[in-house]
Amino acid sequence: MTSSAPVDPTDEAAVEAAAAAAVAAIEGAASLDALAAVRRDHAGDRSPLALANRAIAGLDPHDKAAAGRRVGGARARVAAAATEREEVLRAERDQAVLATERIDVTLPTDRYPTGGRHPIRAITDRICDVFTAMGWGVAEGPEVEAEWLNFDALNFPPDHPAREMQDTLYVASRANEYDAAPGEAGSGSPARTGSGLVLRTHTSPVQIRAMLERTPPIYVICPGRVFRDDALDATHTPVFHQVEGLAVDRGLTMEHLKGTLDHLARAMFGPDSKTRLRPSFFPFTEPSAEMDVYFPDKKGGPGWVEWGGCGMVDPNVLTACGLDPAEYTGFAFGMGIERTLQFRHSVPDMRDMIEGDVRFTAAFSSEI
Repeated sequence: MTSSAPVDPTDEAAVEAAAAAAVAAIEGAASLDALAAVRRDHAGDRSPLALANRAIAGLDPHDKAAAGRRVGGARARVAAAATEREEVLRAERDQAVLATERIDVTLPTDRYPTGGRHPIRAITDRICDVFTAMGWGVAEGPEVEAEWLNFDALNFPPDHPAREMQDTLYVASRANEYDAAPGEAGSGSPARTGSGLVLRTHTSPVQIRAMLERTPPIYVICPGRVFRDDALDATHTPVFHQVEGLAVDRGLTMEHLKGTLDHLARAMFGPDSKTRLRPSFFPFTEPSAEMDVYFPDKKGGPGWVEWGGCGMVDPNVLTACGLDPAEYTGFAFGMGIERTLQFRHSVPDMRDMIEGDVRFTAAFSSEI
């Protein structure tokens, strides 16, 4: 009997046949998935008994009571059979899992795993290798950073949304952490209590430090861990890794930037990869662009996907670092390392990278 076959609620034989067919199908379900399909066919909204139950509303009053008892009893038997079968199947599944994952910890062994680098560390080193081969340096900086280096020197205005607590994690001043009363200017914003420190939201402060400490020409790549007030999901984490590049020299143009990005894309995703730039806005670059990368994966996709941001260093940033924008120009770019790892290895869920499951990291241990 199919889910679309009508059943007369006044026909006791038809109702019993529908119930018997449903119970037989339920008892024959070999897995939880099969049981779910059977339930849809025999106990769902379009099942024969459900349609019969709806038909009761159109019966004569003296027939409704008997039909209701008849159909209601049949549906109750079907529901009870489904519940009983589900308990059996769940128990069988749990026993199968215990059997397949059983480990005899008493067995002797002389084999010790040698371990391996985490895939985030491995791909970070690979990116750095690409740039050191071109003569660039690798620069690093502190994760607890001065607000001036994280925002002001990068041309962020005082009222920029990125400074708000929903984006930035501020380090509170111990003396003034709870001084502000609710509703006052300092309430809820440790940055206004005098600490002046944040957990860096990008590795751009490392670029500022490089321009303050070095004399052009400057070519540095800046990998590192950064922090945002984001919820953990498949594509976001509150703690993640970025790699940013900075070049400051005489005569640099967007053409040099585009060539650098194309070279990195080919190194990460294969010889057919390339980049394209879409106009955008960032406080620290002008002009600015969103960067998309194209590469075919094993299934013929994914085509163009957003990879990061880039642009020419804003003259205000050069001036803040003591460099003359009339003499020097520069370009900068940045992208997420976890996002690069996702693209390169088709990792569907970013949470797999940080949960510490060796079954995930082992797949990358032999990568050269």
